[in-house]
Amino acid sequence: MTTYEGAHRGTGLRLAVVVSRFNDLVTGLLLEGALDGLAELGVDEASITVAHVPGAFELPLVAQRLASSGDHDAVICLGAVIRGETDHHVHVGGQAAAGCQRVQLDTGVPVVLGVLTTDTLEQALARAGSDPVHGNKGRHAAVAAVEMADLLRQLPKARG
Repeated sequence: MTTYEGAHRGTGLRLAVVVSRFNDLVTGLLLEGALDGLAELGVDEASITVAHVPGAFELPLVAQRLASSGDHDAVICLGAVIRGETDHHVHVGGQAAAGCQRVQLDTGVPVVLGVLTTDTLEQALARAGSDPVHGNKGRHAAVAAVEMADLLRQLPKARG
């Protein structure tokens, strides 16, 4: 039996972070958490690219450009979609998730979805800060990106 498992070692990895400016009170904290997580895992700061987009809906397009460039081992997408008075949040959050999934399947580069979808700003802040229950989901996304990049390095190469 052959077993593959990604490790939390970021040495030598090149990562990109795409972060939404919409709800920047939350996304700024997610970005801080992601960058702290990458540093803790040994990713060199010079090997990190950060791109800012207007909102969560725009994350997949920039993720696609970065993933298809060949310059990154993984892409982390960060955003915050908070329920409002309409169901707009359902469409934005769902399309951001579907777009990020499509990018990773089309490019073969891991795209980690760090987009919060919450009912309230307070819930989003709890998941973007140092809440002992929820932690910082930006940091969680960074850990997942490093693990996935390491795992893909180990797996056999795709054929034709």
